[in-house]
Amino acid sequence: MNDDKCKLTSFNRRDFYKISLITKGCSTLLYANRDIEISKPALVFTNPLIPYSWDVAAEDTVYDGYFCVFSDDFLHKGARMESLQESTLFKADGNPVYLLEDHQLEYLKGIFIRMQTEMDGDYIYKYDLIRNYVNVLIHEAVKMQPAVAYFNPPNAASRITNLFLTLLEKQFPVDSPQHPLKLKKASDYAEKLAVHVNHLNAAVQGVTGKSTTTIINEAIVAETKSLLIHTDWSVAEIAFSLGFEYASYFNNFFKKHTGFTPMKIRTGISTV
Repeated sequence: MNDDKCKLTSFNRRDFYKISLITKGCSTLLYANRDIEISKPALVFTNPLIPYSWDVAAEDTVYDGYFCVFSDDFLHKGARMESLQESTLFKADGNPVYLLEDHQLEYLKGIFIRMQTEMDGDYIYKYDLIRNYVNVLIHEAVKMQPAVAYFNPPNAASRITNLFLTLLEKQFPVDSPQHPLKLKKASDYAEKLAVHVNHLNAAVQGVTGKSTTTIINEAIVAETKSLLIHTDWSVAEIAFSLGFEYASYFNNFFKKHTGFTPMKIRTGISTV
């Protein structure tokens, strides 16, 4: 959807939210543990911390529309107090899709066109103006009543497990000590997927044969080894980036799961 107009020189996928305006084409949004059919123009809100993908209606279907990406901090600079992670528009159990009537489509399309025009211009306060336009999109959605068709897919345990694994994968690689791991426990993932933690644990155990916590810990250990070998971050920085408040807790965790201290891995005393 107008991808050729999106120019991002740096993109941390865990930081950016997306608002899409679909003007043409039928599809299904696979969002958290729900499938949402989109059969007419729609305004769609997606959160990078929540796994989602699109199923097209047919290979020859024509699609068109607009989108914008932005960070939570971008709106906070405009004195917006509520975090987007708490907004119902972006939560796993909220309503991310708003089907539009013709007059709503034309109005929202105009907002996206204005944002593009401002981005291409040299007005000194253009980002303040674009921030206001993004807020208008959010408020317009809040005023609407969602008109979506939800249905539960077959084999719910496999779907939930796949969503969990996709969400886990999105947490890595950790690309900066300033962007620490946001989801650290099974309950964190369950909250994002809008399921009870016991339900998530049962599904993951049944499908993979491992507990949710075991899979999370394995991913953290693997990321630790990569960071120790391929970066010059201190052990304390690595610990913080992986969600450990104290380096001592991190050292104990790593030794418990590998038999070695982080420094032994870094200095090459042992190969694991």
